[in-house]
Amino acid sequence: MIPCRLHGKPPYTVAVIHGGPGAPGSAYLLARELSATYGVAEPMQSKSSLLGPDGQVEELRGILEQHATLPAVLVGHSWGAMLAWCLAALHPAHVKKLILVGSGLFDDALAGTIMETRMQRLTPEQRAELDTIFHAMDAAGTASERDNLMARAAPYCIETDTFESNILDSQREGTLACQYDLHTTVWAEMRGLRRSGKLLDMGRAIRCPVIAIHGEYDPHPIAGIEEPLARILPDFRFHLLPRCGHYPWLETHARDEFFGLLRSEIDS
Repeated sequence: MIPCRLHGKPPYTVAVIHGGPGAPGSAYLLARELSATYGVAEPMQSKSSLLGPDGQVEELRGILEQHATLPAVLVGHSWGAMLAWCLAALHPAHVKKLILVGSGLFDDALAGTIMETRMQRLTPEQRAELDTIFHAMDAAGTASERDNLMARAAPYCIETDTFESNILDSQREGTLACQYDLHTTVWAEMRGLRRSGKLLDMGRAIRCPVIAIHGEYDPHPIAGIEEPLARILPDFRFHLLPRCGHYPWLETHARDEFFGLLRSEIDS
């Protein structure tokens, strides 16, 4: 897998960090849109751990040092927002501004509500189909089988996480193969940090402004992001977008407002 895709013209002052973990290329459309204005680096994460010398944080640091102009504005989506958070905490000199789009939660107590909300938004038939996929993942004998099943599950979550869009199918553009085993191991490490409180506490080392942009319809509850970050960050802003889900760049109603706000934050 290529370590980084570059969009637009240098200098590459913005880096868009994809979600997952294990969903490389999922922020391709976001990176491509921003490249009309900025040089954008789109790093790919491939390591099967988070911290340590061979983890995703150090992998991301190395990619940014090779391809981006530092300090860079990091735009992290979902899991990528949490990974960018870790990078900004451990390597603050690399980050000019941290923008969290549809971030994962920093309060573990609320995490169980995400899948509950998603399931409530599916029809009984869709819930049954998704349950079948999840059970097949547990029984799959090979990594490639698990990767394919993860790819089959992804459209259900994209549908439940979106308020209204007529371009959902385009979200697959630019995506690379799912990595289920990587997802499982790296997410377990991140969840341990969150449960212990260490993930949030890492933010005390962040020196740059932090901005969160979140959709009102996003199944990730706002209280698990806005309240924890506001408690510990001296320079934090939270923007809530109405009629918007987890992927603001796909939303019919919120897309223009999202990109206007995002560009304003990058420029300020």
